[in-house]
Amino acid sequence: MTAPIHTGADTFLARYDSLRGRLPGDSALRASAAAAFRTAGLPGATRDRRIEAWKYTTLRPLAEIGFQSSADPDADLAGVPDLGAPRLIFIDGRFRPDVSTPPPGFVCFADQPDFGTLTWPDREPLVALNTMLAEDGADLTVPAGTDAGLVQLASIGSGSVAFHPRHIIRLRAGARLVLLETATGEGSYLHNPVTEIHIAPGASLTHVRLQNESPTAFHLATIYVEIEQGGIYDAFTLNLGGRVTRTETHTHLAGPNAVAHVNGVQLLGGTQHADFTSVMRHSAPSGTSRQTVKNVLTGRSRGVFQGRIEVARAAQKTDGYQMNQALLLSPDAEIDSKPELEIFADDVKCSHGATVGELDAEQLFYLRSRGIPDPEARAILVRAFLAEALDAVTHDAVRAVLETSVQGWWERQAG
Repeated sequence: MTAPIHTGADTFLARYDSLRGRLPGDSALRASAAAAFRTAGLPGATRDRRIEAWKYTTLRPLAEIGFQSSADPDADLAGVPDLGAPRLIFIDGRFRPDVSTPPPGFVCFADQPDFGTLTWPDREPLVALNTMLAEDGADLTVPAGTDAGLVQLASIGSGSVAFHPRHIIRLRAGARLVLLETATGEGSYLHNPVTEIHIAPGASLTHVRLQNESPTAFHLATIYVEIEQGGIYDAFTLNLGGRVTRTETHTHLAGPNAVAHVNGVQLLGGTQHADFTSVMRHSAPSGTSRQTVKNVLTGRSRGVFQGRIEVARAAQKTDGYQMNQALLLSPDAEIDSKPELEIFADDVKCSHGATVGELDAEQLFYLRSRGIPDPEARAILVRAFLAEALDAVTHDAVRAVLETSVQGWWERQAG
């Protein structure tokens, strides 16, 4: 008799079976997602099932952890910046109204479940996992012509729990929003959020993500974005924490003159593994997409960049660009880069590139020869390498949060 293949799905399927009658929303959709997850399992959990999109990242360590139910811990907001803006606080994936100040247009997924229309549970194992187990999340709509200013969305993890928030953000025509999303915590937990974003004609979303999870946590985020005519999606992700992390973004430029910036920085040390995967899909003319992802790697850490630009036949006059740059501060650090172009239109301007290197020895010598100690000289060069990426964040208060986080990371490495 052939033994069943271990796919890492058993623990999560058992959780689904125990909650099946109490989970909010479309039970048929959840059952379909559970069937898809049962078949696919966790990417990399078995060597017999390889997924090209997960070529460089395995979730086998996640399959070996037994997660517990949340104990509804006290709110510790030490890692959540207070910028005087409306805040949505989720602890172990559950909305906490006692420490939140919701903006207009917010409802809880738990109260009004909405799985959206953009996600692919049948294609993405982590989306299937989220769809079958999501219990809460943020549903935020900005009315047409409204400038909502800054809103903070914070996730705090604790203990050995697994949580799967389901977020949906809608900007109606001409609306504007700056969304600062932070993820922090303590313990060996799994944070598996799925976020769906709709940007109507002429609307603009600045979406900044600060991932600073516990060093033993898993952070696996999947983001779907649809941009209509003249809409703007300006995104930046700073990955600092976590044992194994992945940021996967599917951006669809669906209307003419849509604009998407999906930039990021990954700062990794020890044995951390961080994967930045992005698909830019142009299906309308005169769209513009830009992507620059910078990595600084120390210790035995491993960074991954996978970026693909897809241009449909109808998407003439597309302007797409992507660049991945890595700075290796250790001989044992590793970067895997896989940029791709898939173009069916004939009047486009698309390019991609990748660079890998060390700190410039001559620049380091120049700084040290002028009395600057070696650690400080290295810090200056690293900050200069990151400056271009961080400068893309134009909201002063949000950029200050990022710069403080980068400084804290560097001080921990130097210490």
